[in-house]
This record gives sequence, C-alpha cells and structure tokens, in this order.
Amino acid sequence: MKHYKTITELHAGNRWDAPQNPLFGMVGCLSTCTLGNQKFTTNSYIIAFKKIKSGIFMYGKTPYDHDNGCMFFAKPRQIIEMIDLKFEERGFMLMIDPDYLSGHELFKSIDLHGFFDYEMDEAIHLSPKEEEIILELHEKIETEYYNNPDEYSREIILSHVSSILKYSERFYKRQFIDRAQKSGKMTTKFNEVLKNYVVEGNLEKIGLPNVGFIAEQLAISPRYLSDLLKQESGKTAIELIHIFLISEAKNLLRIGEKGVTEIAYELGFENASYFTRLFKKQTGMNPLEFRKTSLN
Repeated sequence: MKHYKTITELHAGNRWDAPQNPLFGMVGCLSTCTLGNQKFTTNSYIIAFKKIKSGIFMYGKTPYDHDNGCMFFAKPRQIIEMIDLKFEERGFMLMIDPDYLSGHELFKSIDLHGFFDYEMDEAIHLSPKEEEIILELHEKIETEYYNNPDEYSREIILSHVSSILKYSERFYKRQFIDRAQKSGKMTTKFNEVLKNYVVEGNLEKIGLPNVGFIAEQLAISPRYLSDLLKQESGKTAIELIHIFLISEAKNLLRIGEKGVTEIAYELGFENASYFTRLFKKQTGMNPLEFRKTSLN
C-alpha cells in the first residue's frame, strides 16, 4: 500500500498538476474521470465531493442510492480505498496538511468533527440543495486558491473550509434521521446486540461489551455509531451500555437471590467497587440501598 508523505507526492503519484501550495492541495473532476483501483494513506486531511457514475459504493454494508453527490472525509494515515469507481463532473478533493492549520482555530477544532473517524463507506449523501451549498463554498476556495495568493488567502480559504465542515455536521444529522426512517432506529438495533451478548453468556466469558464490538456487529464504525446514537437518543454508545447493564443489575437485585459482588461479576465487571460506583451514578443509590427500597 502506497503512503504519500506530502501533498506534492500525492499529486505526482496521481499525475495531477503540482499543488499551488505544498501544504494545501486541490483537484477537480472537470469531466467524467476514473480513480481506478487505489489503496493508499497520506499525512493530510482529505475532504472530497463526488458524484458516482458507476461502480459499487457501499453505505454501512448496504448498497446506497447514488443519484446525488456524496462527501467523505479522511484524517491523516487513514486508509483510502476505492474500487472501479467512475465519477461525474464537478467532483473535487481538498488535501490539507496539518501544518497549514497551524495558528488557526481549525488546528484544534478539526478533530472535533467526528466524521473524520468514520469509515469511507459512511459518506454523507447530499440532497440537490445541499450539493449546491457545498459546490458554492468549493468555488470560493478555488477562486482564492488560483488567484494571486497574499497574506489573506489562507485565512479566507480556511474560513470556507470551516463552513464546509459545519454544513457537513448539519447534513449528517439530517442523514441520521433519514436513515432511522428507512431502516429503523439504531438504538433499537444496538440494544438487540446487547441482549444477544447477555443471552450468549458473553458477560461472564468475555467481560463488559465495548463499543468496537457492537459497531462490528452492526457493520459501522465506532465513531459513526456513537454519533448516530447521540442524535437519536441523546446518549453516547458508552452511556447506553451503562444504562443497559444497570437495568440488568436492577432485575437481579430485585430477585434478591445473589449478592452484590456476585451480580457484579455476572455482569462482566472486574470488581464490585466499580460496579457499585456506576450503579450509584446511574440511580442515585448504591445496590444494597436499591435492593432494600425495591423489596419494601
């Protein structure tokens, strides 16, 4: 797998014109073009907009409608792979070296955008109106990029990049809602995986479930899963795992046949003290207090 250390190398390796700035690359698809079969990593952030003409692009593990454009994001060292994809005109790709962000607010805030941790098949699928917003911002960046850069150019370019990222946050939230309407709420599916985890005895055999395991069962990335759950329920994946475990603990405490330590180990906790702290955080009382209240 090829690793491009610099944006200049990335441009040269793909036979693109040399970048105007060695720390900021910009390429466009002015007519139907093909990326072919490529798998590579870079040291840069990548923001890309594409309209797919042919080839298979998977969303989650499900083929998705590509009538409209899609956007994807990659952080440094993330593996990028596209197979036999042909793209329509008006596509673009921005490549940003972290050094280009130095001294700008994006240097700290760019990693707060969770979609840089999503997998490549978890792109935003834009509506026609959303497409126009993104393409207008791209046009503004393009104008600044190719027209006599001066001391204001970087600030202007990054302000438009920041706008693209903020709009992308909005568009992802819209997509989360659309996805729930089409395929059911992810929160329900999440809890089903947890229930199966308990039924199969994995709490005692493996220990507490983690977000990575559940995301793998649902065929999406951990960060995408957590963001989607947050949008649906107001809770993160970790918070929902804790809520589920404490609900199981409440049932066991109400039955009254097992001690607190035994329940803690049965639920996958390595020690009873951690279980007790989490239980009190969730319910406002320790397990023994809850059991006494329930029995009364």
